Amino acid sequence: MALNNNGTDLTQHPPRSPRVRLGGYVILPRMLDKGRATVAGKNGEYHYACPMDQRFLGFVGIDPEALKKELSAGKSDSEVLEWIEKNAKNKRTEMEIKTWSAFAEQRAPTDMESRGFFNQIQEKAAPKREDIATWFDLLDVDDYVSFGGKP
Repeated sequence: MALNNNGTDLTQHPPRSPRVRLGGYVILPRMLDKGRATVAGKNGEYHYACPMDQRFLGFVGIDPEALKKELSAGKSDSEVLEWIEKNAKNKRTEMEIKTWSAFAEQRAPTDMESRGFFNQIQEKAAPKREDIATWFDLLDVDDYVSFGGKP
């Protein structure tokens, strides 16, 4: 099976938005892009199994290294989703997935350290934007600006 090159070179373009869903899960397509890029040695500034990825991994109960092994085998998004559904320690219902994804989309920094980190990234990416409130907002604008977009 050939390696799925969708999102493999994150030195040339960003991973998919954290809002993009696979199997109802936000974050998952972005994490798969970062995992594939990591396997290919082309992850650039992006980190596979970062704290946001860990939220997904913990919710479903999947080991990041086991998932990376599946990505190394060149599996497509649908094949990886099937593997996750089969191997997840935490079997989730459609409603649990929808609720978790809706919550994740609205997450914002809740402590001073996180808020400081958030503000630091926003100051670099889009200092004049007042509509950046959630982590997903921040990631989307940072990805856009990092690859030449104007805030």
